[in-house]
Amino acid sequence: MKEIYNPIFLEHNTGQHPENGRRLECLDIHEYTDITVDGEEYLMLVHEKAHVERIREASALGSVSLDQDTLVSSGSYHAAVAAVGASIMASQQNAFALVRPPGHHAYRDHASGFCLFNNIAIATEALRRAGKRIFILDFDGHLGDGTSHFFYHSDEVMFWSLHQFPAFPGMGRSSEIGEGKGKGFTVNVPLPAGSGDDIFLHAFRIYLPLIEQFQPDYLAISAGFDAHRYDPLLQLNLTANTFYEIGKLIKNSCPSAFAVLEGGYNTDMLPHCINNFLAGINGLEIAFDEGHTSSSRQMWEQYDFNVHLGISNLNPYWKF
Repeated sequence: MKEIYNPIFLEHNTGQHPENGRRLECLDIHEYTDITVDGEEYLMLVHEKAHVERIREASALGSVSLDQDTLVSSGSYHAAVAAVGASIMASQQNAFALVRPPGHHAYRDHASGFCLFNNIAIATEALRRAGKRIFILDFDGHLGDGTSHFFYHSDEVMFWSLHQFPAFPGMGRSSEIGEGKGKGFTVNVPLPAGSGDDIFLHAFRIYLPLIEQFQPDYLAISAGFDAHRYDPLLQLNLTANTFYEIGKLIKNSCPSAFAVLEGGYNTDMLPHCINNFLAGINGLEIAFDEGHTSSSRQMWEQYDFNVHLGISNLNPYWKF
């Protein structure tokens, strides 16, 4: 899996906001990719025209707060459109789009949680309309609520999220499994604060067989790294080693896999997390060995309750 990156993503200028340009600058990438896909052509696959215009107009005004968490600047619209284009390219090239602003909290009609346009949902919807089945894996430490909401009634897209709960955005219980034709096609794995590598990888291995059962044409990965133990926005306790293990575990799960960057706000650790994930999925040696974290008995008890509830809800649809 190669990387797609272009400095246009730095034009989304958020100042000292946690989601700022340093998140990409810290990766120290010197090979740039031309964004040859016009993301603007794809926006309304997922978003309402009024939402697109709202982001365009707010960006034209300069520095604007869309809500208490989400900012735009004069370059934000162009950066966000380019992020969509890069995500489409990633889906075509089995690549990792290192983009910002992130996308998985963005809804059809509004921005949310630092996200303007939903990059992974747009790339997925383009594939779905081409007749493909897509499995979305979201291992960001927050639920990708915008993505989940868009495909909640679909049986052509399966959505699997592992995330801290309770935490922003306040959803993602194991009882939330989809509705209508989509019932059974949303899989939420809520993790208690403080969960370490042991709990996360236990959950990952339990639910991983769902990818093979769903038999997707594409594996779309919302790759967020804010579950790391030193991330300032969450209270999970993962090391960078877990992202290497994730990469290894999904390496052969689907012949066509692509990833889009979501969260991860500790700029000292983010490069290690990304490099480990890429090393795992590309079959290379671990890039940064950080050791292993363990969870308390209380965390295991909370986690076990949620896992058993989730499996009970999904048993009519899948084998565990």
